[in-house]
Amino acid sequence: MKKKVQTAVMGVSGYAGMELARLLLRHPQLESVTPLFLRRAETAGHATPLTELHPHLLDNNGSRSLHVEAFSWDLLKDRGVDVLFLATPHEQSREMVPEAIERGLRVIDLSGAWRLSEAQNRAVYKFEDEGSATAVSVQAKSVYGMPELYREEIKDAELVANPGCYPTSVILAIKPLLASGWVDLDRGIVSDSKSGVSGAGKAPSAKTHFMYAADNLSAYGVFGHRHTGEMLEQLGLQSRQFIFTPHLLPIPRGIFSTIYLSFKEPKQVTEIETCYRKFYENSPMVRLFPAGQLPQIQYSVRTNYCDIGFHLAADGRRCVIVSCLDNLLKGAAGQAVQNLNVMYRWSESEGLA
Repeated sequence: MKKKVQTAVMGVSGYAGMELARLLLRHPQLESVTPLFLRRAETAGHATPLTELHPHLLDNNGSRSLHVEAFSWDLLKDRGVDVLFLATPHEQSREMVPEAIERGLRVIDLSGAWRLSEAQNRAVYKFEDEGSATAVSVQAKSVYGMPELYREEIKDAELVANPGCYPTSVILAIKPLLASGWVDLDRGIVSDSKSGVSGAGKAPSAKTHFMYAADNLSAYGVFGHRHTGEMLEQLGLQSRQFIFTPHLLPIPRGIFSTIYLSFKEPKQVTEIETCYRKFYENSPMVRLFPAGQLPQIQYSVRTNYCDIGFHLAADGRRCVIVSCLDNLLKGAAGQAVQNLNVMYRWSESEGLA
């Protein structure tokens, strides 16, 4: 008899946590196993109704009875939790993951706490436990949670470090071309990426305030965004070979990355299209547009797809790639559920497509 998988979500109050709750509650493989929704133990008050936090999850199938409970390790043990999703700040994930692994839980962490292998790239987070024996041990167990690249490693992973939203859009767009060896790295790669306001998280700030973001478009984090190191590591690039500039779009959700690169030798459109299709032939969550057609945010928003299209210049060497996704789904919660599917050998797109 197939074992039922008990999931738990820590950090359900945020945007990514909200989407995790929605996806897990409707996942076909989890129909008879209600996820455990958790909040910080020190938060005052009784258990909060889930639909009070997220009214749009209200239905006629018992959602009113679901509560967000105070976190404790004993509670996870009593409920028989198998997989713990962490939609928490980086620092909190650094604290929780070592004990979760020690207790035999499998973890899917949506923060940036365990994504980076190289110390110089992790430095941007200023982790207090950097270099400790525990941190080194846990980092060695971490698998970068991009199924299109690490499907086999994810299957048996104890810790899956869910990728960032910007990196997902950029890595999936360029990896096949870099793997082919065609790209002229001496001419560099430029990624001009734009995100909806929800990418900044639920906590308000001066720059995500309606009066700042509405009717506006602004660049930020130039030559210093913390996702840059993640992209360099996964693409095998040096910092001199890659420029990443993020921008804030005045829309709720979605990412639009426009990437510019050149080839060492002239290429044909059919060669590039074949390269992409072969690389992603077993990747149901990547949609490839026909040559000359480009994705738009409206096509991928509220889905778990990453849409990729390209235009090749007449000289056959200059190429523009456009990649779009929903930052809260393929860029966060949807990809986390996709990783869950891989870990338990379910259909990769189950509960997502």
